[in-house]
Amino acid sequence: MRRRNFLAGTAALAVTAVGGSLFFRGGAHASDEAFPVTKTEDEWRKLLTPDQFAVLREEATERPFSSPLNENKASGLYACAGCDTPAYSSETKFESGTGWPSFWAPLSDDVIGTREDYRLIYTRTEVHCATCGGHFGHIFDDGPKPTGKRHCLNGVALNFRPGAATAS
Repeated sequence: MRRRNFLAGTAALAVTAVGGSLFFRGGAHASDEAFPVTKTEDEWRKLLTPDQFAVLREEATERPFSSPLNENKASGLYACAGCDTPAYSSETKFESGTGWPSFWAPLSDDVIGTREDYRLIYTRTEVHCATCGGHFGHIFDDGPKPTGKRHCLNGVALNFRPGAATAS
């Protein structure tokens, strides 16, 4: 009986920790660092929708399967919704089944930044815009070839530009 109670308690704690961390705002932000494009919190709030602000500036996570970009199959570029820097190409987008737009690589390593994220039970790699520090999502090691990476991104953090799938 003790073992069953222990397992049930541990499972409940894990669900609470994971659920709370995924769908609520976090602590320290990449946006706290210095970036080429900087704005005050009020300027960001005027520029972004409330959902974009929560994700890009406070590292919230949108609900899975809620972004129209998840199903987008058109050719083009995905740019940061905060500063309009092109970051991902439709050529590297793939269906991950996770409920968020996923890519196996950015346009270049120069357009994104990464840092370790310790807010869950395990360490994750957070990915953000190298121009404004806006939070995009996380990078996992379960993607397709050739990189084996899955850049699992919040659709609300991106704007889609139909057309050429390479940056000019």
